[in-house]
Formats: sequence, C-alpha cells, structure tokens
Amino acid sequence: MIVSLMLRLRQMQLISRKLSHMLLPPQSPPKLPLNLARRQFLKLGRFVGLFGLCLVLAVGCGGRSASDSASGPVEGAVGSGDRVSIGTTLSARTLDPADAYEIFPGILLYNMGDRLYTYAPGSTELVPQLATAMPTVSDDGLTYTIPLRDDVTLHDGTAFDAEVMAFSIQRIIENGGRPAALIADKVESATAAETGELVIQLKAPFAAFPALLTFWSVTPVSPSAYEVGAGSFKPDSFIGSGPYKLASFSSDVIKLDVNPDYWGEKPANGGIDIQVFTSAVNLYNTFTSGGLDVAYQTLDPDQIAKLEADAPSKNWTVIEAGSTVVNYLSLNQKIAPFDDLNVRKAVAAMIDRQLISDRAFSGQAEPLYSLIPKSFDVYEPVFEKAYGDGNYEEAKKYLSTAGISEANPLEFEIWYPSASTPRAVAANTIKQAVEQQLPGLVNVTVSTAESATLWDNVEKGAYNSVLSNWYPDYFDPENFVQPFLTCDQGSAEALCEAGATQSNGSFYYSDKANQLVIAQNAEQDPAKRDAIFSDLQQLMIDDVPYIPLWQTKDYIFTTADVGDVAIEPNQQFLLWQIQKGA
Repeated sequence: MIVSLMLRLRQMQLISRKLSHMLLPPQSPPKLPLNLARRQFLKLGRFVGLFGLCLVLAVGCGGRSASDSASGPVEGAVGSGDRVSIGTTLSARTLDPADAYEIFPGILLYNMGDRLYTYAPGSTELVPQLATAMPTVSDDGLTYTIPLRDDVTLHDGTAFDAEVMAFSIQRIIENGGRPAALIADKVESATAAETGELVIQLKAPFAAFPALLTFWSVTPVSPSAYEVGAGSFKPDSFIGSGPYKLASFSSDVIKLDVNPDYWGEKPANGGIDIQVFTSAVNLYNTFTSGGLDVAYQTLDPDQIAKLEADAPSKNWTVIEAGSTVVNYLSLNQKIAPFDDLNVRKAVAAMIDRQLISDRAFSGQAEPLYSLIPKSFDVYEPVFEKAYGDGNYEEAKKYLSTAGISEANPLEFEIWYPSASTPRAVAANTIKQAVEQQLPGLVNVTVSTAESATLWDNVEKGAYNSVLSNWYPDYFDPENFVQPFLTCDQGSAEALCEAGATQSNGSFYYSDKANQLVIAQNAEQDPAKRDAIFSDLQQLMIDDVPYIPLWQTKDYIFTTADVGDVAIEPNQQFLLWQIQKGA
C-alpha cells in the first residue's frame, strides 16, 4: 500500500493526539491527575487510583444555553419527575461531531445522534440504524453503497437523506478537527447517488469500515446549522437526528430533552440531567445522600468498594463491566537495553500483572495478555502462554542469553506522565517486585515528565520504556493492531522512521506485520480475518515491541428508582434505555 506523506503525518498526529490527550491533566481546579480521561486520586500510604473508559479534557464549555428549551438553564440542579439525574466528574470540551474526539462528548453524541450502523443493545451485532441494510461492497473493496431510511427528520426539521449524510462525512474530513484523520485516512469521498443511496469511496480496502461507521462523529448534522470549512466548529450546540435534543450545555450542567419527533423508539425516560462534579468526593457524597439517580465516572477504588458493600442495605444497583481500554509498556527498540530481543522477552516474563492489579487498582482491573482486549473473540492470552506471569526463572534465562549478570546488571527506566497516579503505583510495583525477586540482576528507575513533554519525547525516542494506554475509536480488533504494529516508513535495520509505532515509542518495524494488517483490512471472510489476527498476536510475542499489562473495569451505581441501566459491550452508555420509577 502506498501511503502519501500527508496521510503519514495525519496518522502520526492522530495517534499523538489520542495518547497525549490520555496523558493530559485536567485543566480546571483542583488539579488532579488523569488516566484515560479518568481523574485519579492518591493519598500517601494508600491507593485510591481512579481508572476507566472515558477520556476527558476538563475545559469549561462557556455556560451558554444550547436552546430556549422549556427546561431552561440551571445551576447545579438535578432532574425531577421522570427525568433521570446522572452525576459524573467528566466534562465535555465540544459537542461538534467534526471536532469531538474525547469519549464523554462521544457518549452525549451517541445519544443525541444516530449513525448509519449501530450495535443491537447488549451485543456486538452490527445492525442498520439510518441505513436500511448492510452496505453493498464492490469486488475491489473500495466502494460502499448504503441504502438509507426516508422517514428521518433532524432536530431542526431538515429531512435526512444521502446529501445530508455526505455533507456530514465530508465536513469531518475538511474541517480538520480532532477526528478528521480517522476518517480522512480511510475515506476518499462520500456522495449521494441518483438512487438516493449513499456512496462512500475508500482509499484502500478496509474490512472494519462498517464498524468505523458506528463512531459517534459519523452522525448526520443539519447543513442549515453547520458549515464546511477548516476550523469551522460549533462546540456548544448540536442539531442532529437522535432521540434527545440538547437543552442546555455548560461546564457544570448538561440537559437533554426528549425529541418528540424522533423517528425511532422513544426514550423510556422524560429526559436526562447531567451534573458535572469537580471531584469524586463530591460525586460520591451527592449520590450516597440521595441527590442523584445514577453515578457514573469516576469513583476511586475505595469508594467503589464501599458502594458495593453498602448496595444491599441501601437498595443500590451495581453495574460492573469490562472495558476496551488497554494499558501497556512500550519498549523502544532503537536504544539500549530494549534493542536486544532477549531483554524484551526477559521483561515480558518478569511482569506480575495480578500484583499490579491488586496494588494499583484494588482488584478493580484485570490482567491483560494481548494488546487485543478480552472483549473480542480473537483475544488470545499469548503473553501468558509464552512468558508466564511473574516468571522470574524464565526471565533469568533470557537475561543470561543477553549477557546480563550481577556484574553487568540490566538497567532500565519506566517513564510515565507525572499527572497519572495509577501509573505511578504500577511503575513502582514493577520496580519493587523485580528488584526484590532479581536482586543485583535488574535495576529499575521510575521517572516522570509532564505529559505534553513526555509524549513529545516519546516520538523522538528519548525513553527506553513508557507506561501508556489506548482506547479504541471503534469496536474492532483492527484498532488494536494497526496503531501498534504498523509503520509507514522504515526498515528492519533503521526501524520505524514515520508511522504509528514511532508515535507509540516502540519504533517497531516489520514487513510481515505491515502485510498482515493490510491483508486483514482487505479480507471480507470473518474466519480468515480472525486467523490473521491470530498471526498478528503471535508477532507480538515473537518480537515483543510492547508488553500488555492490564485492562480496566467500568462501574455504574444507581438507586432503586431507575432501571435498565447498562454498559454496552462497545462501552457506550445508552441513556434512552433508562427507566425512571422502574
């Protein structure tokens, strides 16, 4: 596949943006650390790290009303009647689909908008939503023809059709917002056919494209309310086609009203009132005192444990689910000591994932043995099979082969963003366990840097290892191999000079990996595609550019007054399903 310099740069910017956003600390007081958009807390001597699905940039949204809704703007108020009140510490930078890349505004867009395809509730089965059937794909895998519904009206009365959908997709590409590269790297054009169908032309075959079309940004918006043009965004409003309309949008309260003209199944509640808290303590106290129906994102492990313990007596419901967030150690193959494969294998063997989970997350995370998370059927615990877990005897063998001895000990640094408390706990847990089990043989230094500086240096190859994490843009295992194993420019000798693995800090280069990713993108047969993912996971343990560590869990707490609350397998939160007074 020939990839232009512009696309390579876009791809690097996309990955850099995503990872740097995951490392950025919140911007509003109190200044708390952030791990994948979850604020994390730590008091000396005890662990209270927060973790989870959502990415958040805690930037105020201006406090302006999004409409003249009857709900009206409120200050710190929660819902009443059959409206559902939800508390969170997450906040939204923007609600413009062409610029919203963080997951919390993504959840809001997912509930205020529709997509061409979605997932059947409670499953990972792709089903048409605004489309009427799955796409027809040309023999070369480049042209997707999608029939559309003709009974959909947007919030402002605009009739939905192929022209509206093509406009919305082209707007993502041309406006240059944060998700632009995600779409622009794949889509050549989106046009309306004379038949009324939507025709999307791809730049290269991409088997995961229907899954990409479930991404929250690929939602129709009104051409009357939005413009196409670089940097032309509307951060504090939304005019789409979904079951809710935006009633008000501010830094502390977000209100969604039911769309009375919605074409599909109407919400089971009378609206959603989201209260944004500045700390987990305030969220916890408000929920436990009866001020909220739902507490979601984020509570620390101690608070989660307390709520779980009190749930039976308080008649609360605890919803626990796995997430698709992967946390890993990136190993820089361009510099010592990880330019030696045996050293990389030694570290893979000595990592004790269960110990990290217990110490850093009070058991509210689970060990991970592949970069593809357990949410996918193709997941294989390849690192557990190949290297074990806390297997220090195996590690000694690899170290010996690499020429490591007490006279010539292994020295390496683990870097992490200074704002991330759980990574601090995880890094120090690795250091303590390794140095205790391999005294004099391995010395680990734990180092930190401010997140923007750290990630800039990662791309420059300054660090030999970095603790990082990754959340998917769409629910497909492709999104867990392409960003980790592919490189657009480089060689086996020079390693990666431009591409995804440079942005991830491993600088891994493999012709085989590149070819396998291209092959699975072109493969329409699910069984054959699954076999390619198996081969890619084998490459992970053969070459060890990264070491997967843990996968977070997600939690929602509700009162007895609400029902039908669930975290979907694709990590979405379907607000329209929630019933009040259930």
